[in-house]
Amino acid sequence: MIDCFDGMVVSWSIGTNPDAELVNTMLDAAIETVADSNDRPVVHSDRGAHYRWPGWFSRVGQARLTRSMSRKACSPDNAAREGFFGRLKTEMFYPRDWRATTIDQFIQILDTYIRWYNERRIKRSLGYRSPIEYCESLGLGA
Repeated sequence: MIDCFDGMVVSWSIGTNPDAELVNTMLDAAIETVADSNDRPVVHSDRGAHYRWPGWFSRVGQARLTRSMSRKACSPDNAAREGFFGRLKTEMFYPRDWRATTIDQFIQILDTYIRWYNERRIKRSLGYRSPIEYCESLGLGA
């Protein structure tokens, strides 16, 4: 999940199958980040089957979030997420030879990248600050 305010990765999950359990785990982790606040963000997704599953709808509804979904075959509707994955592939995935990497090693490398992305990777749109630095500069908890 990407926060469109600052581009921060709010939550993520990884698995070998893109199924309901995978996205529900990610959603539940994102919901925890707003559980003690009055914030009720919009949750935007593509039209993948796991985002149209009744369990997804009920989780979003119970958390009092607003659900939004891309138009069919319109990837620009997901610009924040598509941009993040493009940067992830360019900066982390493509420069490496992954043939000898185990799933557990890959998960650790991905986790390290996401933490770096949130804490250290600067973005021009945030005044050359990382997402966490940007939030801190506004007096917001990251």
